[in-house]
Amino acid sequence: MNEQIKKFLNEEQDPKAIEKITSKLSDLLMKNEEVGYIGVQKKPVTVFPDSIILTNKRIIICKPKNLGFSMDFVDYNWDNISHTSVNESMLGSEFSFITKTNLTISMDYLPKIQARKIYTFAKEQLDEQKMGFASMEEAVLQPEIVQSEVFIEAQTQEPIEEIETEEVTDFADIIPVAQSDYRAEKQFPDVESTPKERPLSALSQDELFDKLQNYKRLLDNGLILQGEYDALKKEIIALM
Repeated sequence: MNEQIKKFLNEEQDPKAIEKITSKLSDLLMKNEEVGYIGVQKKPVTVFPDSIILTNKRIIICKPKNLGFSMDFVDYNWDNISHTSVNESMLGSEFSFITKTNLTISMDYLPKIQARKIYTFAKEQLDEQKMGFASMEEAVLQPEIVQSEVFIEAQTQEPIEEIETEEVTDFADIIPVAQSDYRAEKQFPDVESTPKERPLSALSQDELFDKLQNYKRLLDNGLILQGEYDALKKEIIALM
């Protein structure tokens, strides 16, 4: 543990506190878990300061008891943490984090440089968590989209039935709608045609929500496939 102790003695950490913590870490760390940083309180009148350990999997709060002969450990996994912050004052800094159950945990009287290192490491871990969730979501959606594309391609490859057609001699019989539209255009030249649908990026939050509900109704009525709906849903949620 000597090398590990030296690793965390660069920012005013108490060597005795670090030694006690690292002596117990070998029994606490899980498989593939690595310590990223250790911060130690620096209170004016405290012989047994609290400590905070940050690993690649969780935050561990260490509280000495029984005159330093024993220690309580409480841990919080990164995927259960929603927010972190640092507040600096004359007597040091306070590092705080909030869990997804709205529980706030704080460690005060940390040297400023330690608090900043802790905050930076925590921010990096939370960013990695977000990237991991995004990759998982993309991996889940991708097979469904591919399945939808294969299904559509299979439909387009079905043999086309040949239908006998009759020779048309009177073109007026097959273009009544076009003639009607032409006359309407001449009679009402100022009437604009139906405006094109605006792109999703130009819609408001309420319009995006309404658009998502419309796609859900189309899915429920069997007018679009599940893969198409998931792709549209992902695009809309990314803009909300």
